[in-house]
Amino acid sequence: MVSGALHLGPRTKAQASCVIVHGRGQSPEEMQSHILARLDAPDVAFVLPRAAKGAWYAAKAVDPLTSGTRAALGAALNQLEADVEEAKAAYPGLPLLLAGFSQGACLSLEYAFAGLSGVDALIAFTGCRVGRASDDRPASLRNGLPVYLTGSDADPWIPVTAFAEAALELGRGRAKLRADLFPGRGHEVSDAEIDMMRSVLADLAGGQNIGMAAAR
Repeated sequence: MVSGALHLGPRTKAQASCVIVHGRGQSPEEMQSHILARLDAPDVAFVLPRAAKGAWYAAKAVDPLTSGTRAALGAALNQLEADVEEAKAAYPGLPLLLAGFSQGACLSLEYAFAGLSGVDALIAFTGCRVGRASDDRPASLRNGLPVYLTGSDADPWIPVTAFAEAALELGRGRAKLRADLFPGRGHEVSDAEIDMMRSVLADLAGGQNIGMAAAR
């Protein structure tokens, strides 16, 4: 069985780095084919973490937090933190984008809300907070963190209510937020979302403020 993060892109002359977290039942290779193959980012180095059993935790994101889910989530966050630190060490001094899809997006949001370091911007394709608003969840989001959050009213895994709740919490945490809801989109990453990721990476690589101005 394949293990360990997948590294792609230029080892030298990179201008930015990006850690992309796969969803439940997926792999780094699927993120490569579903997302990276559609990007034009030749000056970005990518690190794609790999969940040991194809999932970062067993529960659905919108289930109440149990002690078992908290433990699994904590272990996943520790692994993601190690992968982020590996990317920062491999590409020192470069800005870093943390991105994820579905369960990977949820884990990436939890990373940011836990106040873990090393991230200059966050993209959560079809993501929400893990657990429910009534659960005791961390709220140590960095003030002004650029965040792009997406969802769909037709997604079977992340309800619109959970997407909206995540947007509300990001707003309360004073993120620099753009949230896009794509009516009718299935459980996938649309071309418009890819265009936004390309725009964010271009701003990071160019040393510019992140505008998140790509069209919907």
